[in-house]
Amino acid sequence: MKALKQSVLSASRTAGRFTSAARLLPAFLIMGAQRCGTTSLYRALAQHPLLLKPVLHKGVHYFDVGYSHQLSWYQAHFPLRVGATLLAGRHGARPLAFESSPYYLFHPLAGERIAGDLPGVKLIVLVRDPVERACSAHAHELARGFETESHFEYAVELEAQRLAGADDALRARPYSVHHSHRHHAYLARGRYAEQLDRLEPLFGRERILVLDSHRFFAEPEHTYDRVLDFLEMPRLGYPMFERHNGRSLPKPLPESVRQALSDHFEVYDTQLVRWLGGDPSWRR
Repeated sequence: MKALKQSVLSASRTAGRFTSAARLLPAFLIMGAQRCGTTSLYRALAQHPLLLKPVLHKGVHYFDVGYSHQLSWYQAHFPLRVGATLLAGRHGARPLAFESSPYYLFHPLAGERIAGDLPGVKLIVLVRDPVERACSAHAHELARGFETESHFEYAVELEAQRLAGADDALRARPYSVHHSHRHHAYLARGRYAEQLDRLEPLFGRERILVLDSHRFFAEPEHTYDRVLDFLEMPRLGYPMFERHNGRSLPKPLPESVRQALSDHFEVYDTQLVRWLGGDPSWRR
Protein backbone atom coordinates (compact mmCIF):
# COMPACT_ATOMS: atom_id res chain seq x y z
CA MET A 1 0.00 0.00 0.00
CA LYS A 2 2.81 2.41 0.87
CA ALA A 3 4.60 1.65 -2.42
CA LEU A 4 1.36 2.26 -4.33
CA LYS A 5 0.84 5.58 -2.58
CA GLN A 6 4.38 6.68 -3.39
CA SER A 7 3.86 5.67 -7.02
CA VAL A 8 0.68 7.73 -7.24
CA LEU A 9 2.38 10.75 -5.65
CA SER A 10 5.33 10.45 -8.03
CA ALA A 11 3.02 10.24 -11.06
CA SER A 12 1.05 13.26 -9.82
CA ARG A 13 4.21 15.33 -9.36
CA THR A 14 5.42 14.39 -12.85
CA ALA A 15 2.10 15.43 -14.39
CA GLY A 16 2.17 18.63 -12.35
CA ARG A 17 5.61 19.58 -13.66
CA PHE A 18 4.44 19.26 -17.26
CA THR A 19 1.53 21.62 -16.56
CA SER A 20 3.20 23.95 -14.04
CA ALA A 21 2.89 27.05 -16.24
CA ALA A 22 -0.88 26.51 -16.33
CA ARG A 23 -1.13 26.39 -12.53
CA LEU A 24 -1.59 29.00 -9.83
CA LEU A 25 1.03 30.25 -7.43
CA PRO A 26 0.03 30.95 -3.82
CA ALA A 27 -1.50 34.31 -2.99
CA PHE A 28 -1.01 33.69 0.74
CA LEU A 29 0.90 31.37 3.03
CA ILE A 30 0.27 30.05 6.52
CA MET A 31 3.91 30.12 7.56
CA GLY A 32 3.89 29.17 11.22
CA ALA A 33 4.49 28.97 14.00
CA GLN A 34 4.95 25.24 14.50
CA ARG A 35 2.51 23.60 16.97
CA CYS A 36 0.30 26.71 17.01
CA GLY A 37 -2.81 25.48 15.21
CA THR A 38 -1.63 25.87 11.62
CA THR A 39 -3.17 22.57 10.50
CA SER A 40 -6.52 23.43 12.07
CA LEU A 41 -6.62 26.83 10.35
CA TYR A 42 -5.44 25.31 7.06
CA ARG A 43 -8.24 22.75 7.06
CA ALA A 44 -10.85 25.34 7.97
CA LEU A 45 -9.75 27.66 5.15
CA ALA A 46 -9.54 24.78 2.66
CA GLN A 47 -13.31 24.32 3.05
CA HIS A 48 -13.90 27.76 1.49
CA PRO A 49 -14.68 27.18 -2.21
CA LEU A 50 -12.39 30.00 -3.31
CA LEU A 51 -9.34 29.11 -1.20
CA LEU A 52 -7.41 26.41 -3.05
CA LYS A 53 -5.00 24.14 -1.21
CA PRO A 54 -2.10 22.24 -2.81
CA VAL A 55 -3.04 19.24 -4.90
CA LEU A 56 -1.15 16.63 -2.84
CA HIS A 57 -0.47 17.76 0.71
CA LYS A 58 -0.69 20.65 3.14
CA GLY A 59 2.89 21.90 3.19
CA VAL A 60 5.19 21.99 0.18
CA HIS A 61 8.25 23.20 2.16
CA TYR A 62 9.74 24.80 -0.92
CA PHE A 63 11.13 27.96 0.65
CA ASP A 64 12.88 26.17 3.53
CA VAL A 65 14.17 22.69 2.65
CA GLY A 66 13.10 22.37 -1.00
CA TYR A 67 14.63 25.46 -2.58
CA SER A 68 17.11 23.48 -4.66
CA HIS A 69 14.16 22.79 -6.99
CA GLN A 70 13.02 25.21 -9.67
CA LEU A 71 10.01 27.48 -9.11
CA SER A 72 8.17 25.38 -11.69
CA TRP A 73 8.50 22.40 -9.32
CA TYR A 74 6.77 24.45 -6.64
CA GLN A 75 4.05 25.71 -8.97
CA ALA A 76 3.31 22.12 -10.02
CA HIS A 77 1.83 21.50 -6.56
CA PHE A 78 -1.11 23.88 -7.05
CA PRO A 79 -4.43 23.76 -8.90
CA LEU A 80 -4.86 24.60 -12.58
CA ARG A 81 -5.80 28.13 -13.62
CA VAL A 82 -8.67 26.85 -15.77
CA GLY A 83 -10.38 25.41 -12.70
CA ALA A 84 -9.85 28.67 -10.84
CA THR A 85 -11.47 30.57 -13.73
CA LEU A 86 -14.54 28.35 -13.52
CA LEU A 87 -14.77 28.97 -9.76
CA ALA A 88 -14.45 32.70 -10.28
CA GLY A 89 -17.39 32.64 -12.67
CA ARG A 90 -19.46 30.61 -10.23
CA HIS A 91 -18.77 32.69 -7.10
CA GLY A 92 -17.97 36.12 -8.52
CA ALA A 93 -14.53 36.44 -6.92
CA ARG A 94 -10.99 35.39 -7.79
CA PRO A 95 -9.85 32.16 -6.11
CA LEU A 96 -6.60 32.19 -4.12
CA ALA A 97 -4.14 29.30 -3.83
CA PHE A 98 -2.30 28.76 -0.55
CA GLU A 99 -0.23 26.31 1.46
CA SER A 100 0.93 25.88 5.04
CA SER A 101 4.58 25.15 5.94
CA PRO A 102 5.32 26.12 9.57
CA TYR A 103 9.11 26.03 9.17
CA TYR A 104 8.95 29.06 6.85
CA LEU A 105 8.62 31.42 9.82
CA PHE A 106 11.77 30.17 11.52
CA HIS A 107 14.07 29.40 8.60
CA PRO A 108 16.56 32.29 8.18
CA LEU A 109 16.32 32.34 4.36
CA ALA A 110 12.65 31.57 3.77
CA GLY A 111 11.38 35.15 4.09
CA GLU A 112 13.83 36.50 1.51
CA ARG A 113 13.01 33.67 -0.88
CA ILE A 114 9.25 34.16 -0.53
CA ALA A 115 9.53 37.92 -1.07
CA GLY A 116 11.56 37.35 -4.24
CA ASP A 117 9.43 34.62 -5.79
CA LEU A 118 5.91 35.58 -4.67
CA PRO A 119 5.60 39.39 -4.97
CA GLY A 120 2.43 40.61 -3.28
CA VAL A 121 1.93 37.42 -1.25
CA LYS A 122 0.23 37.73 2.14
CA LEU A 123 1.39 35.90 5.25
CA ILE A 124 -0.58 34.43 8.15
CA VAL A 125 1.21 33.58 11.40
CA LEU A 126 -0.30 31.91 14.46
CA VAL A 127 1.23 32.23 17.92
CA ARG A 128 0.44 30.56 21.24
CA ASP A 129 1.83 30.46 24.77
CA PRO A 130 5.52 29.78 23.94
CA VAL A 131 5.96 27.58 27.01
CA GLU A 132 3.09 25.36 25.88
CA ARG A 133 4.44 25.45 22.33
CA ALA A 134 7.88 24.30 23.47
CA CYS A 135 6.43 21.38 25.45
CA SER A 136 4.19 20.40 22.56
CA ALA A 137 7.05 20.60 20.06
CA HIS A 138 9.24 18.37 22.21
CA ALA A 139 6.49 15.74 22.51
CA HIS A 140 5.88 16.00 18.76
CA GLU A 141 9.53 15.57 17.76
CA LEU A 142 9.99 12.76 20.27
CA ALA A 143 6.99 10.88 18.86
CA ARG A 144 8.27 11.29 15.30
CA GLY A 145 11.74 10.05 16.21
CA PHE A 146 13.54 13.35 15.54
CA GLU A 147 14.30 13.85 19.24
CA THR A 148 16.23 11.30 21.30
CA GLU A 149 16.22 13.11 24.66
CA SER A 150 13.01 12.11 26.44
CA HIS A 151 13.30 14.70 29.23
CA PHE A 152 11.98 18.07 28.11
CA GLU A 153 14.04 20.09 30.59
CA TYR A 154 17.28 18.49 29.43
CA ALA A 155 16.36 18.96 25.77
CA VAL A 156 15.90 22.67 26.50
CA GLU A 157 19.33 22.76 28.17
CA LEU A 158 20.85 21.20 25.05
CA GLU A 159 19.20 23.66 22.67
CA ALA A 160 21.86 26.38 22.65
CA GLN A 161 24.57 23.83 21.94
CA ARG A 162 22.54 22.07 19.26
CA LEU A 163 21.65 25.31 17.45
CA ALA A 164 25.03 27.02 17.79
CA GLY A 165 25.99 28.46 14.39
CA ALA A 166 22.93 26.98 12.67
CA ASP A 167 21.75 30.24 11.04
CA ASP A 168 25.24 30.95 9.70
CA ALA A 169 25.57 27.39 8.41
CA LEU A 170 22.25 27.60 6.57
CA ARG A 171 23.21 30.92 5.00
CA ALA A 172 26.64 29.60 4.00
CA ARG A 173 25.12 26.50 2.37
CA PRO A 174 21.66 27.67 1.26
CA TYR A 175 20.37 24.28 0.10
CA SER A 176 21.48 22.38 3.20
CA VAL A 177 19.29 21.10 6.03
CA HIS A 178 20.23 21.52 9.69
CA HIS A 179 18.55 18.77 11.73
CA SER A 180 18.57 20.52 15.10
CA HIS A 181 17.52 23.88 13.65
CA ARG A 182 14.46 22.20 12.20
CA HIS A 183 13.61 19.81 15.03
CA HIS A 184 15.17 21.00 18.32
CA ALA A 185 14.43 24.75 18.48
CA TYR A 186 12.05 24.58 21.43
CA LEU A 187 12.74 28.06 22.83
CA ALA A 188 13.97 29.81 19.70
CA ARG A 189 10.80 29.13 17.73
CA GLY A 190 8.75 30.66 20.55
CA ARG A 191 10.53 33.99 20.30
CA TYR A 192 7.95 35.03 17.75
CA ALA A 193 8.68 38.74 17.68
CA GLU A 194 12.24 38.13 16.47
CA GLN A 195 10.94 36.21 13.48
CA LEU A 196 8.18 38.71 12.69
CA ASP A 197 10.59 41.62 12.86
CA ARG A 198 12.75 39.84 10.28
CA LEU A 199 9.76 39.63 7.92
CA GLU A 200 8.45 43.17 8.29
CA PRO A 201 11.05 44.93 6.06
CA LEU A 202 10.45 42.34 3.34
CA PHE A 203 6.65 42.39 3.24
CA GLY A 204 5.40 45.41 5.17
CA ARG A 205 3.16 45.26 8.22
CA GLU A 206 -0.05 45.35 6.16
CA ARG A 207 0.68 42.01 4.45
CA ILE A 208 1.26 40.05 7.66
CA LEU A 209 -1.64 38.87 9.84
CA VAL A 210 -0.71 37.54 13.29
CA LEU A 211 -3.32 35.48 15.12
CA ASP A 212 -3.47 34.30 18.72
CA SER A 213 -4.22 30.58 18.43
CA HIS A 214 -5.84 30.48 21.87
CA ARG A 215 -8.42 32.97 20.62
CA PHE A 216 -8.78 31.07 17.36
CA PHE A 217 -9.81 27.90 19.20
CA ALA A 218 -12.01 29.82 21.64
CA GLU A 219 -13.82 31.88 18.95
CA PRO A 220 -13.08 30.26 15.58
CA GLU A 221 -15.78 32.16 13.69
CA HIS A 222 -14.36 35.54 14.69
CA THR A 223 -10.82 34.54 13.67
CA TYR A 224 -12.08 33.03 10.41
CA ASP A 225 -13.83 36.31 9.56
CA ARG A 226 -10.64 38.23 10.28
CA VAL A 227 -8.71 36.01 7.90
CA LEU A 228 -11.27 36.45 5.11
CA ASP A 229 -11.21 40.22 5.59
CA PHE A 230 -7.41 40.18 5.44
CA LEU A 231 -7.55 38.18 2.21
CA GLU A 232 -10.42 40.30 0.84
CA MET A 233 -12.50 37.20 0.24
CA PRO A 234 -16.30 36.86 0.41
CA ARG A 235 -17.95 35.14 3.35
CA LEU A 236 -19.73 32.04 2.09
CA GLY A 237 -20.72 30.45 5.37
CA TYR A 238 -18.63 28.92 8.12
CA PRO A 239 -16.67 25.68 7.78
CA MET A 240 -16.52 22.89 10.31
CA PHE A 241 -13.91 23.88 12.90
CA GLU A 242 -11.88 21.02 14.37
CA ARG A 243 -8.63 20.63 16.25
CA HIS A 244 -5.98 18.74 14.31
CA ASN A 245 -2.57 17.37 15.31
CA GLY A 246 -3.16 17.97 19.00
CA ARG A 247 -0.82 16.02 21.25
CA SER A 248 -1.22 15.35 24.97
CA LEU A 249 1.88 15.95 27.07
CA PRO A 250 3.41 13.00 28.95
CA LYS A 251 3.40 14.79 32.32
CA PRO A 252 2.71 18.26 33.77
CA LEU A 253 5.62 20.69 33.67
CA PRO A 254 7.00 21.50 37.14
CA GLU A 255 5.85 24.96 38.16
CA SER A 256 9.42 26.15 38.76
CA VAL A 257 10.38 25.21 35.20
CA ARG A 258 7.23 26.78 33.76
CA GLN A 259 7.91 30.03 35.61
CA ALA A 260 11.55 30.14 34.48
CA LEU A 261 10.51 29.67 30.86
CA SER A 262 7.71 32.20 31.19
CA ASP A 263 10.25 34.72 32.50
CA HIS A 264 12.52 33.93 29.55
CA PHE A 265 9.75 34.72 27.05
CA GLU A 266 8.37 37.82 28.81
CA VAL A 267 10.28 40.40 26.78
CA TYR A 268 9.43 38.68 23.50
CA ASP A 269 5.76 38.38 24.45
CA THR A 270 5.71 42.11 25.21
CA GLN A 271 7.02 42.81 21.71
CA LEU A 272 4.06 40.88 20.27
CA VAL A 273 1.59 43.53 21.44
CA ARG A 274 1.99 45.65 18.31
CA TRP A 275 1.45 42.60 16.11
CA LEU A 276 -1.62 41.35 17.94
CA GLY A 277 -3.13 44.74 18.73
CA GLY A 278 -3.13 43.90 22.43
CA ASP A 279 -1.62 41.61 25.04
CA PRO A 280 -1.19 37.94 24.15
CA SER A 281 -3.97 35.88 25.73
CA TRP A 282 -1.53 33.90 27.87
CA ARG A 283 -0.16 37.06 29.53
CA ARG A 284 -3.46 38.37 30.90
